[in-house]
Order: sequence, then C-alpha cells, then structure tokens
Amino acid sequence: MLVIGSGPGGQKAAIAAAKLGRRVAVVDRPDMLGGVSLHTGTIPSKTLREAVLYLTGLTQRDLYGQSYRLKDDITVADLTARTRHVVAREVDVVRSQLARNHVSVHSGTARFADPHTIALSEPSGRERRLSAGHVVIATGTRPARPDSVEFDGRTIMDSDNVLSLERVPRSMVIVGAGVIGMEYASMFAALGSRVTVVEKRAAMLDLCDVEIVESLKYHLRDLAVTFRFGETVAAVERHPRGTLTVLESGKKIPADTVMYSAGRQGLTDELDLHSAGLAADARGRITVDAHYRTEVPHIYAVGDVIGFPALAATSMEQGRAAAYHACGEPAGRMHQLQPIGIYTIPEISFVGRTEDRLTEDRVPFEVGVARYRELARGQIIGDSHGMLKLLVSPVDRTLLGVHCFGSGATELIHIGQSVMGCGGTVDYLVDAVFNYPTLAESYKVAALDATNRLRQVDRLD
Repeated sequence: MLVIGSGPGGQKAAIAAAKLGRRVAVVDRPDMLGGVSLHTGTIPSKTLREAVLYLTGLTQRDLYGQSYRLKDDITVADLTARTRHVVAREVDVVRSQLARNHVSVHSGTARFADPHTIALSEPSGRERRLSAGHVVIATGTRPARPDSVEFDGRTIMDSDNVLSLERVPRSMVIVGAGVIGMEYASMFAALGSRVTVVEKRAAMLDLCDVEIVESLKYHLRDLAVTFRFGETVAAVERHPRGTLTVLESGKKIPADTVMYSAGRQGLTDELDLHSAGLAADARGRITVDAHYRTEVPHIYAVGDVIGFPALAATSMEQGRAAAYHACGEPAGRMHQLQPIGIYTIPEISFVGRTEDRLTEDRVPFEVGVARYRELARGQIIGDSHGMLKLLVSPVDRTLLGVHCFGSGATELIHIGQSVMGCGGTVDYLVDAVFNYPTLAESYKVAALDATNRLRQVDRLD
C-alpha cells in the first residue's frame, strides 16, 4: 500500500495496513510529516489557544477580577514557544509510530504516472517511481483564497499565515464566521485585539444549537468583537499603516490585518489525477463510496480531501476503515454519532441533533439544562457561564442530542456520546453516581431537570 500524505488519515491507514501484514510506504514533503493537521491546522491552533488562555488569565477573571493577566505584554514569541514545542514532540511521535510499524517514509511530492504507479519528486530534484497494489490519497486541504484578494501573508492572510504573525495585531478583520474563523476570532479577542467578523450569511455556526451560538456571541461581544452579518467584502485595500476592508454596503473597516477564512481547498492540483483515471471537483475534493474507494477500485481517499466532516478525528477512522477494506479485513462501520468539537473560547461541543433539527423532523423532545454556576466545580474553576443541554425523547426517554458550552466541553461530550451510542436513557444518568465536585456532574443535574419536566407533562396527560 502506498499512502500519499502523512496527516491523521494517512497515518492511521498506513499503520492499520502494516499491522495487517502489508508492506506500506508513506509519501510526504520533508517538512510536513504529520500533515497539515500537525503543522498549520489542528495541533498548532489548539496549542496557540491553550497559550492564549494561560498567558491572558482569561479563565481566571471571574475569580481575580477583570484586570487579571498572567503577562501584560504578550508577544508572538510567547505564544509560539509552546506551539513549536508541541509540534516538534508530535512529529517525533508520528515518526516513531511509523518506524515501529515498519512503514517506510519517502520525502518528496507525488503525482500519478498511472493507476498503480507514483512519480516521486525528491527534494534533491531526482524523480523515482513507486508502485503499489493499493493507493490511499490523504493529501488534506489548504485555505481557499479568493482570486480577487491580494494575499501577502502579513497584512492580508489566511489561517495558515496567522501562525507566523510578527506581532499581535491591535485590530483585525476576519472574513468568514465558520469554525476556523470563530476559533481565531475568540483567540485574538482574548489577546486584546479589536476583532470585526464579516459574514455574508445571516448567522454563524449554523450546525450548532442556536442557544449555544447566542451564548458564544454574547461572550465574544463582551471581548469587544463586532459582528457584521449579511455583509459581503467588495475589496481589501493595503495601506502603509494597515488595511481597509470595504463592504458592498459601503461600510469601511480599518484594521492592522485581515484574515480570510473562506473554506478549504483540496490539495489535489499536483497529483495528476487524470493519469489514474480520477478527477476532483471545483473545491479539489475526491468522491468516494462507503468504503472510501474512489471510482478506481484500488485507489482510496480519506480525510479532508473527501470533504465533510473534515475533522482529524473522523479522518483517522476513515484511514483505518479504508486500510481494512483494502486488505479484506472486516471492519465495523463508523458510528453515525460523531461528536463535533469547536475550540472557540469558551469551547462548544455536541453530538446528535439540535432543537431546530428535531423540530423540522417533527420529533418531540424535552430539554434538561445544567449550568456550570450551579455546580461546585464550576465555582472552583471560575466558569459561571458554561452549560450542558440534554434533548430527551418523551416516548422512550433516550437522548436525542447533547450540547455543551464552556470549559472542558470537548471532553465532557463523550459521556453523552457513550450513553447515546449504547441506547441508554436519561434514567441512567439520573441513577448514576458522578464524582463530586466535577463538571461531569452536569449530566446528572441536566437529567434531573429533564425528568422533572417529563413528569409534569405525564401528570397532565
């Protein structure tokens, strides 16, 4: 098996095939072992977020006052020191795992010569040919760049360039209120930048629960973030003292920097897919079947390059599933209950359906809510704004959705995911004993709230 790309999907495909006794090789650029996820995406952005939270003291201000900061003058060097450390360690982990499983790593860029053969351009300029019975495309994505915008990587940039900023900007315009845009908006707002978010849609994060999105919006406005919904950027002008973003409505927004977060583009341009009998869509994405096979049966594609959900967590499972199928090994299908984690400040995470989706589907539900301020642990850590929401079926008392906002949301969500995945009911959470004081106790509080509401309805029926 030959795997093109060493990100989360490529790694897991390579290691799974190796464990099944196959000879496996991975191809990636010499400076990109671990893929986009490790170098410019998930890992550095989440590490940056952790550094921001620590250095600004933001999460401690409920306890020590709004003026509390661990460091007054936070520099880019302060922020990137932690990122460089984590990335270096993770690259070492990836290299070790591949070596331990006897996966050979080839440095360079790959393109198809024919359906079974890859032409590898090495850093030295030499070209080699590698052939394989199965090929897995796991090349990932890059930030999409509108042709009308002149990016310079310093004042007008995409999400990759943010990690190499020379200084923390005093003001910033973020174009696009998707997941990546909102994560960076909350980080720079926490650092003290005046952030303006421009979004052509009428709302943000429309995949999330409306109440939780409203809570996030409230918190970001409290950090001086300005939202311009229903607005389209007409032009971005670069000036000696900064940038000027001109909206189609006529508004002009001055700022030190502008960051575009306009979706992602599949890294398939240089693969010569046509030589393998394949083609990508306008966004560079490759179509696959339920087993992650492309139109050419021995070629698979996994991860961001196949589109939604484009998460590191799902990419890993796709890579493993593709390798199992290629090797003729039975594998369970990926569970439909996939948690979504959004690393804004505070975090958002959910699994299952939202209130709006259940209403559209005409599925009755009852709501149970726990607020962190009601929990001893919430008071201890200084998070009085977090919340957990359970959506419960009044018919069979199963969980239809779990939505969390606040500290540890992306960890807490897995309790709800497990209960839902095993077909558990809200009564299990009512009867369960949770450690005290913990944030996990929010499940019991929310479950009691939901069952009390269900009892009131039952009394009147």
